[in-house]
Amino acid sequence: MLIPVILSGGAGTRLWPVSRKTYPKPFMQMGDGQSLLHKTLARAQSVADGQEVITVTSRDHYFITRDEYRGRIDDADARFLLEPLGRNTAPALAMAALDIAQRHGPEAQMLVLPADHLIRDLDSYGAAVRSARALAAEGYLVTFGIQPDRPETGFGYIRAGNALGHGHSIEAFVEKPDLATAEGYVASGDYYWNSGMFLFAAGTLLTSMEQTCPELLSAARACYAKVPADARPIEFDRDSFALLPDISVDYAVMEKAARRAMVPASFDWNDIGSWKAISDLDPGDNDGNRTVGPAVLVDSRNCYVQSKGRLVAAVGVDDLVIVDTGDAVLVSTRNKAQAVKQVVDELRSQNHEAANVHSTVHRPWGSYSVIEDAPDCKVKRLVVKPGHVLSLQMHHRRSEHWTVVSGVAKVRVGDREFLLKSNESVHIPVETLHRLENPTDQDLSLIEVQCGDYFGEDDIVRYEDRYGRV
Repeated sequence: MLIPVILSGGAGTRLWPVSRKTYPKPFMQMGDGQSLLHKTLARAQSVADGQEVITVTSRDHYFITRDEYRGRIDDADARFLLEPLGRNTAPALAMAALDIAQRHGPEAQMLVLPADHLIRDLDSYGAAVRSARALAAEGYLVTFGIQPDRPETGFGYIRAGNALGHGHSIEAFVEKPDLATAEGYVASGDYYWNSGMFLFAAGTLLTSMEQTCPELLSAARACYAKVPADARPIEFDRDSFALLPDISVDYAVMEKAARRAMVPASFDWNDIGSWKAISDLDPGDNDGNRTVGPAVLVDSRNCYVQSKGRLVAAVGVDDLVIVDTGDAVLVSTRNKAQAVKQVVDELRSQNHEAANVHSTVHRPWGSYSVIEDAPDCKVKRLVVKPGHVLSLQMHHRRSEHWTVVSGVAKVRVGDREFLLKSNESVHIPVETLHRLENPTDQDLSLIEVQCGDYFGEDDIVRYEDRYGRV
């Protein structure tokens, strides 16, 4: 049996301002309207033996991931392992392997897929997975090596050894090199990019961990033992999970394991690690320009422009990346686009909201978009999904006024409960219990005007919450 394990998360730094901490790279929509996570799920389903797909993600990203999966996989087949804090890939895969081995036996194989990669040649991808499965059945820990087509300093490398079936033994894992070293690697033909994708039997990984990182595995077993048998999703205990070391599976296992192998990947592969990588996905127009959204370029060449809604115009510029998300604009030369992480670091040093959140913020019940944020008021547009309800809550430092734009709202204010329809409104005084619900099968849209002296999300006192946020 082969069970895909999707690793979904990220810091939201390399593709800022579209990717942010609360909405990292896996959720980014590509030019065809599909997110990287959607594409990864479809790719996983194309090679799985059954219907089950495991996704390791965080509590913060669980609901948006579940929304992304809706209509693409049955709820019963989508199994979620929720991490209370980030601990890199070794702990994540230890927990997934324990879960698979317990339910399906140690021989069950797990295909590990980062959620933010792009692979378009699914036939070659499927062939590589079949080759990896054969090696995994012989007790190997298998990774997929990408044949380099250029010297790349942003990836780690794998030095291939002797032939093993349709793959190779692994001589060494090599850190990200400088340019001269990378050129030598490519010229030799013996080195492959480390893709971060793996395939092995759950029992093989656990046995290897007993040899290479026994303390990590012991902590993982203790943490997994606290999970109730019928838990859906699986949420790991924070204190137990915090005892797991922050280490990658490459360092913890692959670099030390005795039986490790690599399958060369002939399929196209892109880890979408920068705006330059995004801009290189298609050749562009006759001037090499690529645009997503409303844009006009005059006397400009080799530019990538993406806009969420506002018109972007550029005149007489070359080799630029311009990205407008409505609340932030990035302008960079294409070759310096990887340095956008420094922008995020600077924003975080200033405690700027744009480092972590969009003007549109996704919540378990739907989303809200900030229309205006002034010292004395804040205006939002809320969209509540059918059948969903916000927490029973109150605020110490602000009042609120709700006006329904479309749909029907079920509202509680104090002890009163009533319905609001389009163009009807209600005032919610400071320190008054209130709740908003969408009792219909259509989206509810409303405008919320907050008045007061503080509008932070931490001025929410929750008394009841369907989504476990009390």
